[in-house]
Amino acid sequence: MTGERNDHWERVYATKDEAEVSWYQDTPSVSLKMIERAGVNRDAAIVDIGGGASNLVDALLDRGFTDLTVLDLSEMALHVSGKRLGAAAEQVQWIAADITRWQPERHYTFWHDRATFHFLTDPRDRAAYLAALKAAVPNGGWAMLATFALDGPEKCSGLPVVRYSPDTLAVCLGSEFTLVNQRHHLHATPGGASQSFQFSLFRREPVTHAQ
Repeated sequence: MTGERNDHWERVYATKDEAEVSWYQDTPSVSLKMIERAGVNRDAAIVDIGGGASNLVDALLDRGFTDLTVLDLSEMALHVSGKRLGAAAEQVQWIAADITRWQPERHYTFWHDRATFHFLTDPRDRAAYLAALKAAVPNGGWAMLATFALDGPEKCSGLPVVRYSPDTLAVCLGSEFTLVNQRHHLHATPGGASQSFQFSLFRREPVTHAQ
């Protein structure tokens, strides 16, 4: 399955301009507002899961963030962003990896995902993703997952997706993550269609056990 996913996304980014894909945003305004809501410092470690060719890294660099990591399955997508950023790309750590097989080597204050979790239709892949998230985000850290909402599309880029509400995402993340903020967003695709997204911001809290 990993090889099939990789081949699919490499074909997408090899055959389409970054501004032609349905999820393209000129300015990732909702993501930026969620990061602002978390109140993280400019030197906080931020990882963008499935960030590929997204403009989020550009916007964060422009705002003075200094510890940025972008992880994507597609090396082509990472190349697109690196080429776009030019010399500034050297300020970013780029990781080409399948999130369901990735083992984080450090902690991140803010985990951002607008592109990946809703594509994981296999429960085993979701479990592997969540294991990576929990290994990467310490107590006091943040996780923002943007997925297709319950009234969103059932497929994207020809692939089936799982649609979520903030409550169903909270169940996935477990009791150590508290839902802090949520926002419904209608994304206008470059082709003129509208896609219903749900942005959910969680904070990881220490687990307390009853005495």
